[in-house]
Amino acid sequence: MNNSQILRQESEQPQRCFVVGPIGDPHAAHGSPEREAYEHNLGIFEQVIAPACEKYGISTVRADSIAHAGDINEQICRHVVESDLVVADVSGGNPNVMYELGLRHITGKPTIHIGETGQLPFDIASIRTIRYQRSRSHLAGARKEIEGALEAGLRDGFELLTPARVLRGLQSGDGSSSVSGVNDDDEGDEGDEDSPGLLDDFAVIEDGLDEMPADLEAFTKTVETIVALTEQSATEMLDLNQANAPMSARLASIARYAEKLGAPAGELLTVAASFAERMVTLDSGVRAALGLIEMTPCEERGEGAEEFLQQLTSLDEAAREGLAQIGSFDTSLGAVVKLSRHLRKPVKEISTAVQHMTPAVTRMGEWAAKARELSGDAVA
Repeated sequence: MNNSQILRQESEQPQRCFVVGPIGDPHAAHGSPEREAYEHNLGIFEQVIAPACEKYGISTVRADSIAHAGDINEQICRHVVESDLVVADVSGGNPNVMYELGLRHITGKPTIHIGETGQLPFDIASIRTIRYQRSRSHLAGARKEIEGALEAGLRDGFELLTPARVLRGLQSGDGSSSVSGVNDDDEGDEGDEDSPGLLDDFAVIEDGLDEMPADLEAFTKTVETIVALTEQSATEMLDLNQANAPMSARLASIARYAEKLGAPAGELLTVAASFAERMVTLDSGVRAALGLIEMTPCEERGEGAEEFLQQLTSLDEAAREGLAQIGSFDTSLGAVVKLSRHLRKPVKEISTAVQHMTPAVTRMGEWAAKARELSGDAVA
């Protein structure tokens, strides 16, 4: 290895690590969930992450230890984007953590994921995550795994995460990849002209967002069909009860209801599963794009950014309407399924669809809330 190679390797070695994760509340009452969360996550930082980084001369900092005065949200965003390395504890899928992680992914810079066993969010399950348990021996094992990841990254280079490649359209025909602003070839700037910019990123995300209104409309119409069938069945059952009809007649009515419910229940599950799968792909990218817009001065955002914000806002009304219908219908499922075994399959499909849709629609509301905030900043 010649001197230039040694100098290059030393210059590329991470010097600063920003730790992303749940913080908790150090001022909360002893024994409270907030205080326990603070003590647990501080322990992970002090016993696992910091020692592993220190072994390679990398300094570590958490959000609650940023010393400089100023807007804490801006400081966190800058640490997430600018730090040489980020270690993210994704336990429990904390919304702030996932937002910061999405912002980090778009940079393509080294990122290591850790998480408590059994507490990993499903939407990043495909990304390699160092798992830990709360016992001393397991924490020591997690520290060694982080050390191993750092050693391999420093030796061979840190692998670009799949979400960053997908979001920026980075996967090339030969399987190689690069990041806008991070050039793997130091022999000039030939690739800069083809590197995607902010508007290119928006176009990639919008391709997925354009499909969402149709999914929401299909889901809403199917829910309406199910509600109508349920109301018809309830009216028929009331008439049978008032006529003191035999139990066999009532059971036959329920069987007819279950048969009619089968097709829309299956359709509801299919639409919900497709919608939730789309959210897995888009959520991290949308949050990252919102973070980039937030860091870009209003006068420099351009028309594409404003159109993107408006698109997110326009989805909000449909999302809230769908969520309201889902919530009101879900409360009645438990009582309905007890009427007959014929209802178990369609009700199970409906319930599973609700489980898919509820967090997905809630995320859309979060996108819109942030989009309104950023649009308001531009108007102000």
